[in-house]
Amino acid sequence: MSTRKKAKYSIVNSRFFSFLAYQMLNLYAKTVRVSFQGLEPIEKHLKAEGRVLIASWHQRFFGGFYLPKVIKRNLCIMISASRDGSFISDVVKRIGWIPMRGSSSQRGKEALREMIEGVKAVRIGGHIVDGPTGPPHIIKPGLLTIAQRSGAAITIAYVIYENPFVFNSWDRFMIPKPFSRVLLRFSSLEVIPDDLTESEFEEKRRYLEETMMAGYERYGHYFDD
Repeated sequence: MSTRKKAKYSIVNSRFFSFLAYQMLNLYAKTVRVSFQGLEPIEKHLKAEGRVLIASWHQRFFGGFYLPKVIKRNLCIMISASRDGSFISDVVKRIGWIPMRGSSSQRGKEALREMIEGVKAVRIGGHIVDGPTGPPHIIKPGLLTIAQRSGAAITIAYVIYENPFVFNSWDRFMIPKPFSRVLLRFSSLEVIPDDLTESEFEEKRRYLEETMMAGYERYGHYFDD
């Protein structure tokens, strides 16, 4: 790696830079009006000592900024083991997430085990089901594996933006514009049996994927009226 790149990563991954980024995001997030639907079953399940795994598209994970404060709990999440992931990891820790470093391409098995143990311990986590590099809107097997092995019920987080910025990334990543509205709607809890056959596992994965797609078709125009 060149000296210039080393210097760049050293600056970007510094704790001061991540603190500054967090403060800017925090101020930005306060300009957005957020409402929630479907939180009650999650809170009831957690109070009954149950576990919950929240599923989200990578495209919409900015909405997760609000969850730790709203749920009043720290949540586990898997963050890429890349150099850029170090910066993201430090920022999300400041928000209230507990990062587990790894992805399907780097340190995947170790991070998966840590994520399972983390959800067991704190009883709630979030999972970006098609990240970190896609393909978009395809649920990877990790969601079901974490749910099975941790005993967590899955809920889908539908993150609906009134007026987002849309970036030219692989997933058309979205961030709500200042002073716009955001809806976080949670689906009913879905329990994944731990004794599924390979074909049943794939059938359940496809079912959740199709449910997410259909949900965005149903709720995606919430702010159009």
